[in-house]
Amino acid sequence: MNTHRFPFTVAYADTDAGGIAYHARYIEMAERARMNWSRGMKIPDGDLGFVVRELDIKYNTPLKVADEIIIETKATEIGMASVKIEQRFLHDGVVCAVMHIKIAYLGSDLRPKQIPDSIIQIMK
Repeated sequence: MNTHRFPFTVAYADTDAGGIAYHARYIEMAERARMNWSRGMKIPDGDLGFVVRELDIKYNTPLKVADEIIIETKATEIGMASVKIEQRFLHDGVVCAVMHIKIAYLGSDLRPKQIPDSIIQIMK
């Protein structure tokens, strides 16, 4: 499956008092990258769309203020109603963090629903 690359610069607002990226900000950075990756995915009227079901982050090397990074996003497994995604935070070729996310596709009744083929094609 294709890997999407999203450039991002760590801002002062993303860091703690020591200038190190605050752990929860990785989730926000990853969300921005996933939104960019999902451009063109049209959610059919009446469906809620994707929600995060599981999230796991491994921090390897701290990011610092002004670091220019790349967040790589790719679907690693596409099921009937869910998708597993891996996101890697890279700075100067070093993997600083890895996030594994499972997203579920929901209908308007908030129950899992089969992912439309048009969305699956964009993910691949």
